[in-house]
Amino acid sequence: MRVHLPPVRRLVRRLSTTAVLALLAAGLGTAATVAPAAAASGSLQQVTGFGSNPGNLAMYEYAPANLPAGAPLVVALHGCTQTANDYYTDSGWQKYADLWGFAVVFPQTSSANNALSCFSWFDSGKDTRGNGEAASVLSMVTHAESQYGSDTHRVFVTGLSAGAGMTADLLADYPDVFAGGSIDSGLPAQCATTQAAASGCQDASQNLTPAQWGDKVRNSDPGYTGPWPRVAIWQGTSDYTVYPVNATELRDQWTNVWGIGQTASSTASLTGGTTESVYNDASGKPAVELYQISGMGHGLAVNPGSGTDQCGTAAAYFVQSICSSYYTGLFWGLDGSGTVTVPTAPTGLTATATSSTATLSWSAVSGAASYNVYRGGGKVGSAS
Repeated sequence: MRVHLPPVRRLVRRLSTTAVLALLAAGLGTAATVAPAAAASGSLQQVTGFGSNPGNLAMYEYAPANLPAGAPLVVALHGCTQTANDYYTDSGWQKYADLWGFAVVFPQTSSANNALSCFSWFDSGKDTRGNGEAASVLSMVTHAESQYGSDTHRVFVTGLSAGAGMTADLLADYPDVFAGGSIDSGLPAQCATTQAAASGCQDASQNLTPAQWGDKVRNSDPGYTGPWPRVAIWQGTSDYTVYPVNATELRDQWTNVWGIGQTASSTASLTGGTTESVYNDASGKPAVELYQISGMGHGLAVNPGSGTDQCGTAAAYFVQSICSSYYTGLFWGLDGSGTVTVPTAPTGLTATATSSTATLSWSAVSGAASYNVYRGGGKVGSAS
């Protein structure tokens, strides 16, 4: 492989994961070293200037210090009356970011957008592809991917209540961005298009067929035919804020999108009175998972403790039952199961410099489709 460019460059190779090479072309015979993504402080940090922000959201993020490039990225959206810090503190996602190695983006809305600080899952001017809050979240994803060198094939989104409604919308809006989602006490994608219609979605069946629900997803990004995100659905059976019928409608919606039936491939009983129903795709891999928690009201299921399968803090709308974040992470493969091993970096890298340009050469890596060349964070060349 060979590419010509001015003297100081960074090469990024993408396959199913991303490896970053720092190239210092100060002279001949330059060597390549694997460079980590930007180090984080190990605490929740606000990010300003993350890009286009038509939805007037704030961006917060967390990542373990020295997170390597090629790690997954999770977006976690809080519920009404909550903040990004509440979700960071109580949901358990920080624990698994440290344990399994990934970055988390915590978008935050405010009372300036909604009186109860709810994400606007019910407003077609704010929750559709390219618009409002949905577009702001996409800007955050793009910024974080660049900052951390995230694996763009392993970006996931989760949320609670209104944040879950927005999660469903984001999965429908950007199935090309999100590999999976988790909808916790939430609503089907595009259930309501106005705030006046929101309570009807929360309280009662909409009497739509699975195909009609599926069309709401397909129409959110017309022309897109897959692959589709893998979706986890969490619901308390005694939720009288977002009624349990929403979980059934979500199941109908996403199984239809996947082209599979509404009869579970398998069921299991989990801790906290939880019933797990799994709906496999044509290859026998779970595509949709439904978790119904007996007697739980409205909130995110947590299970405080030090065990690997325990997480979170019991608080308002964080209900002690089962660690939903743990089981969601397993479903997505964040623990390392079923993921592609990061390929080795290209070898034989050399740089031949002149007064104005440098020629880079390296040995190709088996399976790599292309190579992008960056300088100062901006792409300046490519090779295939």
